[in-house]
Amino acid sequence: MKQQVNIAVIGTGRIGSVHTRNLVRSIHEANLVAICDIRLEVAQAVADEVGIERVVKDYHELLEDKNIEAMLIATNTDTHAFIVKDVALAGKHIFCEKPLALDLASTDDVLDTIRKTQVKLQIGFNRRFDKSFIRVREIVASGEIGRPCIMHIINRDPEPPSLEYATTSGGMFLDMSIHDFDMARFQIGEVEEVYAIGNVLVAPYLKDIGDVDIDIITLRFANGTLGSIDNSRKCTYGYDQRLEVFCTNGTAMAGNEYEHTAIMGNEAGYHSAKVPHFFIQRYADGYVTEVRQFIQAVRDDKPVTPTGQDSRMAVLLGSAAWESLRTNRPISLKEFTGTK
Repeated sequence: MKQQVNIAVIGTGRIGSVHTRNLVRSIHEANLVAICDIRLEVAQAVADEVGIERVVKDYHELLEDKNIEAMLIATNTDTHAFIVKDVALAGKHIFCEKPLALDLASTDDVLDTIRKTQVKLQIGFNRRFDKSFIRVREIVASGEIGRPCIMHIINRDPEPPSLEYATTSGGMFLDMSIHDFDMARFQIGEVEEVYAIGNVLVAPYLKDIGDVDIDIITLRFANGTLGSIDNSRKCTYGYDQRLEVFCTNGTAMAGNEYEHTAIMGNEAGYHSAKVPHFFIQRYADGYVTEVRQFIQAVRDDKPVTPTGQDSRMAVLLGSAAWESLRTNRPISLKEFTGTK
């Protein structure tokens, strides 16, 4: 059996550098042979840190290299679609950060290329690989606590994004909430209806680009379960990540993780540790696990998950949420095409 998969990374910003370090230090099934970033100095700094010799500015330089079997794409969201298509047409397997594109037409175009080229495509919905969220799913699926009735997700960032990032990210529902849409499907199944309300209360500059920074989204699932998601772009006490699935005979919950479990008590009360500052700390293990699964799937020629279709469904839900916010009404996915 082949022991390692030769892979290159395109994009070495915040999450790309995390993936690069993980590939070198923690995922021994992978052989990282090159990294790429249009900011060559950024890529070079990461390469120097982890000991990678080949650094390029233009990813096209890597496409004809037959030694490279797979590529991990962690560039800005608005570049994913055309890079994925180029890499697929070069016959290389792909791990792409979420989402594939910011609209359904572009997503479908990419998926058509994937079908034609038959390369593997895994999407970076890292929360599916969190051990606590997996356990909640297992408990509910076992039927031990009855059928699911209400699913609630809390997802609150510690600080708002920069205006530069927000402008190309797809906004709240296609950047931040998209993780929650995927998690909702992962936990319960397909969604039939979306209703979203939102406002700008913590980051006033987002109003200038038509975005929101606070939202509540309600979901109606095909199996009858009801869902709610609440998001905030600012949370002063840290990265708030909680999940509950309430069932007919009980509940399954995943609470926040903390820096440590020690508690100090004094005359002022009890004091516990902070929650992790942001996603890199909170989901550190999940980032390793998801890419290791991708590498193993390429090495052993096995299916990958989450798929491009999972990305499409998350974009559909995010687009429906935007439509709901604009029209102030619930959006039925049976009627909504996402092309308006």
